[in-house]
Amino acid sequence: MNIRRPYRSRRPASVLLLTLIVVVLLTFGAMTFFERMFAERRASEAYGRQVQARMFADSGIEYLKYVLLQDPAAVLESGGMYDNPELMQGILVQDDEQAAFRGRFTVLAPKLSDTGYYSGVRYGLENESSRLNLNTLLLIDNYEEDGARKVLLALPGMTESIADAILDWIDEDDEPRLLGAERDYYSSLDPPYEPRNGPLHSIEELLLVRDVTPALLFGADSNRNGLIEESEKPYTVIEGVDNSSGALNRGWAAYLTLDSAERNVRADGQPKIDVNSDNLEELHQQIAAVLDDEKANFIVAYRQGGPYEGNDAGRSASGFQLDYNQPGRVKLQTILDLVGVKTSAVPQGQSEATVLDAVFPDNLASMQTYLPELMDNLAVNASPTIPGRLNINQAPRPLLNGIPGIDANAVEQIIADRDFEVGPERPEQAYETWLLTSGMVDLETMKRLLPLVTTGGSVYRAQLVGYYDAEGPGARVEVVLDATQGTPVLKRRRELTQQGPGYSLDVLGAEVDDPR
Repeated sequence: MNIRRPYRSRRPASVLLLTLIVVVLLTFGAMTFFERMFAERRASEAYGRQVQARMFADSGIEYLKYVLLQDPAAVLESGGMYDNPELMQGILVQDDEQAAFRGRFTVLAPKLSDTGYYSGVRYGLENESSRLNLNTLLLIDNYEEDGARKVLLALPGMTESIADAILDWIDEDDEPRLLGAERDYYSSLDPPYEPRNGPLHSIEELLLVRDVTPALLFGADSNRNGLIEESEKPYTVIEGVDNSSGALNRGWAAYLTLDSAERNVRADGQPKIDVNSDNLEELHQQIAAVLDDEKANFIVAYRQGGPYEGNDAGRSASGFQLDYNQPGRVKLQTILDLVGVKTSAVPQGQSEATVLDAVFPDNLASMQTYLPELMDNLAVNASPTIPGRLNINQAPRPLLNGIPGIDANAVEQIIADRDFEVGPERPEQAYETWLLTSGMVDLETMKRLLPLVTTGGSVYRAQLVGYYDAEGPGARVEVVLDATQGTPVLKRRRELTQQGPGYSLDVLGAEVDDPR
């Protein structure tokens, strides 16, 4: 007898297998989705933290505007703006118990060594007047033959042909200099273009000038932090240039600007007195209010009669009765025109001129007393700003070497004696005439230097780094702030974040969590 075994379908096993496969696939899908969402979240958080780091750096811009609005004497008393870690390093923007969420910014600028070369960084602002202003460079030719060319040739690695090409690029004519290049040269290139023949719009525009290379313009410091790291050392050897001193490590861009200018004001912020104004009676009142009647009499008399070159004995300017109906026939070229000279003028009610003795003697002891008064209160023009003069207290050695009228010995004295930031201990260094009163140059040389040099400047440059105290991205930006009009404004901004962090957290001033 045949007994049939019951039929058992294999479908339940197949269904179970399919179910398991589906479950596995769904699990993998869910895991993939989760990982993707987690990655998106991490990316979103990283982006948000990067934006915050940029905002930390931007906070530094507003902070610097605030600092520049403060009374200079108060800022100086708190350590100044040149190198002041307390004022410029590790400024807290966002506080948090965890270092990874605590945000700060730090302000950095290139540091000068005691020998006048760039060396490392400091916590402070760079005075833009410590750089050579290319857009006022041609004015130097008014005071020294080929003066602009001589100044350019002082830059490390500069050649005569490149100097002439740069001057041809910015001058208004199409006539090439001895070794220069003008429209004919640039129009023959492929593709052709024309020279600017006017003020530059950016330093990078120099790369359009014949023979100017990125290595010459920017040097070996590829991440623009003022330091040469191991990865950058191979680039310190620049083709065709002796860079053994390292003066070209940061390139010509470190020495050049388009923006330097200074406010033409007194220490209290009020406009200086224009000694060349036409209203002589008002001029007398203004000068007498800040100096005295004798000095005011002499200056107005000088405007009327100019320097007296005869041999007649003079009388004191004190009590001299000026005739304000007599016009100002002579204009001062510099305030130093008043030094060591007599003058003559027609007194009120008389027809013959009277000789007045010198009020400002040509000797160093007297100059040290009266020159600061003259330089602080008087000016030969009413312009609210003066562009392009070079700050001798903060300029690097190569630029000092290029100033017409300052020889090598004077450069050594300047570097040895100057203070980067003028304090109450040496107030004479607040004025460029300290070169004269310290005996480095004579009176005639100082007269020629006055249109070219300064110890001031109202435009500043700095790098701002926004960062977290730990485990976070950073943002780096270079800015130029113009304070010539009172309220500082952002004039230039360059993003440097893509160049890398540039500085370690130790240098920036991060505060790590207490491990306890």
